[in-house]
Parts: sequence; C-alpha cells; structure tokens
Amino acid sequence: MITGLHSLVYTDDPEATRDFFRDVLGFAFADTGGGWLIFRTGPSELGVHPTSTVQEGVEYNSPRHHAISLMCDDLEATMADLSSKGARFTRDVRDDGYGLTVDVAVPGADDIMLYEPRYEPPAFLED
Repeated sequence: MITGLHSLVYTDDPEATRDFFRDVLGFAFADTGGGWLIFRTGPSELGVHPTSTVQEGVEYNSPRHHAISLMCDDLEATMADLSSKGARFTRDVRDDGYGLTVDVAVPGADDIMLYEPRYEPPAFLED
C-alpha cells in the first residue's frame, strides 16, 4: 500500500535551501542526521538533496531539478507573509486557468510555483 509521496529538490546549496523551507516557508521537519532535514508538506514530504556528494567513498552527481508546486488559500496574503520572511518572487502573478500562480525563488535551487487553485485539491477531500 502506498502511504504518501516523497519529493526531492536537488540543490547547489543544501543548507540555504533547507533554511528556506524551514525558516521562510515554516515547514515542520525531521532531522535524520548530518544536517539532512525531511520536511512535512501535508500528505506528502519533501527531502532536499545536494547536487554533488560523496557517501561511503562513492561520488554522486545530479543536475539541479524539481517540479513542485505549493498551494495556498489566498495567494495575495501568502505572498505578503512570505515576503515579510525574505521570500523573493521572480515573476508577476498570472492566471493560468486552474489557479493564480507566481514563482518563488529558492536559494541554491530552481524556483517553485506557488498557486491558489480554483478547484478543490484532492488532498483536502474527505475519503
């Protein structure tokens, strides 16, 4: 049985990226040791991985990448809150049909889309 979804953000600066998810977005987290934080994201989770690392003498490399969207109930209010914590938005708000969207800069990684959906997200529906 599948119990959830684990998302990954590959970053050139894992510490700055983890600080952003913890301090700016306010995600709760588990510290799995060695600075590896796994963030609660509602009915999913998000792990931040470096683009280059050595584990047990083996070097691992991966390009920066992710395709993650953060949802909110009120885009304008959420943007104001995140701005007060130092978040930077890299484009203007846009109506993409399914919702209002904007991109948030993530230190050390690619932008993440923030949006206010126009539909009832399945994650919040009763079973």
